Amino acid sequence: MSKKVIKKNGEKEPFVKEKIVVSAVKAGAPLSIARDIAKQVEEHPEDELKAKWIRQYVLTKLKYHNSKWYENYINYDEGIKRLHKYGS
Repeated sequence: MSKKVIKKNGEKEPFVKEKIVVSAVKAGAPLSIARDIAKQVEEHPEDELKAKWIRQYVLTKLKYHNSKWYENYINYDEGIKRLHKYGS
């Protein structure tokens, strides 16, 4: 069975590892670390993961490696949410 992500609104969508990789790289993480974080999430034993859990896991890993990446991810994530809320 393929892994699913449960979004905030309860909707389920397929897990796409590259979304984590792209977000982590945009936060400043090297590609190797971004891929490693995404792989760890992908290998989590549960078939369905809440988006909130994934976000917190990624943030924890980024902060462990470099607190600046953590801050960048928060700023990037908030910017994306604003863009979706208010349009471009």
